[in-house]
Amino acid sequence: MKQLSGLDATFLYLETPEMPMHVGAMHLFELPAGYKGKFVTALRKHIESRLPVAPVLRRKLWWMPLNLANPAWVDAEPDMKAHIVEIKLAQGAGLREVEAEVSRLHPVLLDRKRPLWKMHVFEGLAPGPNGLKRVALYTQLHHAAVDGQAAVALANAILDVTPEPRAIEVKPSRRTKTFKLEMTEMLRGVLGNQAQKVAEIVRNLPATVGTLKNAASSAVASSSLLTGEKGAGNLSLAPRTALNASVTTGRAFATVTLPLPELKDIGRAHEATVNDMVLMLCSTALRRYLAKKRALPRKSLVAAVPITLREKGDTTPDNQASMSLVNLGTNIADTRKRLAHVKAATAAMKSTMGSLKSILPTDYPSLGIPWLIEAATALYGRARVADRIPQVANLVISNVPGPALPLYMAGARMLTNYPTSIVVHGLGLNVTVQSYDRSLDFGLMADAAAMPDVHDFAQALEVAFDDLRALPRPGEPDPDAPPPEGLVSKATRRVVGGVVGGVTGVMGKAARSLVGTAVDAAVSQVTRKPGASAASKKRRAG
Repeated sequence: MKQLSGLDATFLYLETPEMPMHVGAMHLFELPAGYKGKFVTALRKHIESRLPVAPVLRRKLWWMPLNLANPAWVDAEPDMKAHIVEIKLAQGAGLREVEAEVSRLHPVLLDRKRPLWKMHVFEGLAPGPNGLKRVALYTQLHHAAVDGQAAVALANAILDVTPEPRAIEVKPSRRTKTFKLEMTEMLRGVLGNQAQKVAEIVRNLPATVGTLKNAASSAVASSSLLTGEKGAGNLSLAPRTALNASVTTGRAFATVTLPLPELKDIGRAHEATVNDMVLMLCSTALRRYLAKKRALPRKSLVAAVPITLREKGDTTPDNQASMSLVNLGTNIADTRKRLAHVKAATAAMKSTMGSLKSILPTDYPSLGIPWLIEAATALYGRARVADRIPQVANLVISNVPGPALPLYMAGARMLTNYPTSIVVHGLGLNVTVQSYDRSLDFGLMADAAAMPDVHDFAQALEVAFDDLRALPRPGEPDPDAPPPEGLVSKATRRVVGGVVGGVTGVMGKAARSLVGTAVDAAVSQVTRKPGASAASKKRRAG
């Protein structure tokens, strides 16, 4: 019996009509020239052929008696017509129409009696610039089944690197399929699992306490919440914005694509990682978006950033992730200083989380937990607690590395890979980013009440990228910086002196002295440092 881990099952217990807990992506596919037939039919055949290497698609939930503990996964035979459906758009539809459909479909909960996934094929799109036919695909996969890295592993199983699908070598399995669990098997398995989890917690307790103590000391040392000093510390309360309220059943979705090689080049020039650059883009875009609404807080926004706990090479289909906090520096007007702040904040986060990754739990005893979490979640939503309590974060920003080459499915080339993720009470915007081929694809999922104009935020991200393009590289002169004071003084004297030289030549000594005094006053006014006038006034007043 494969019982869900504590972290996997939590996504089931947190799910409500206002908080669907499935993730996925919205893709554009380009069909080969002369393509005949319906893509939805070809896709069903393709996915069915990949089921042997995609176990997450052929299992469903089996619930424990009275829902006393976490459910288990059992085998299932998915109905391809129920899991892969076709939706016809108006002829000549574009990206905006697909985004609107994703906004409509994302709040619809997956059927828990079936395997927890679904695919929607959109027909009717306008052809691409090369005249080839295009279709769109919106996938849904419950977060109880996968995290970001596990979803990438699943994509590797069902996608191909050439238009011709690769042959799948299927080895006969000796395992007996289990489509249901008997009462004795459930009770024996549950009790055994719970005892094992308790023993692991007790065994690891001394090391866990020591690690937590060291990490807490490190985080507190740089915390603006406790030190009262401004900086890149991430342990601080977040300012309240329109994003930080109880969410509704509506969603608003938008997408952005940026050139990955150019972003990497800019990052290398400023000694910043791709993750730093993603956070910087979001920081700049949030600052511009909120300032335009006259709603930019004086205090910096804070992002909740998922981190993977997965060992390299681990492709098991479960959740192995936790959450960290990063101060975005949205209160810093200067672009260069804001980038330095983001780099320092991510470095501080990595320093703190590095020691914690080995002890953060992904599993724990679950007896009674389903009742407790489901009741608490329902009460939290009905009482609108998120509208009242202080916030530790304003939004979620997640960056998932993806494939660096073009991929194909059922013979069609995948052009885009826009993630679709989760918003929860108090965090009404989720920015999930995935690299694909030579692009960086942003999926912006927002609560429809908190950010109905999510496309404005998408445009702000594109402008933020232009801001980074214009940012002088280290060692390059800043075109916006004032010239050196001595240079301005000499140039001003030379120009003014040349203009008045001819006039003063025919004047007397007293006239030349008067003109010289005027020139000195003009130079002094031009080269005066900002704030000098106010400072002199203060001195005179004192």
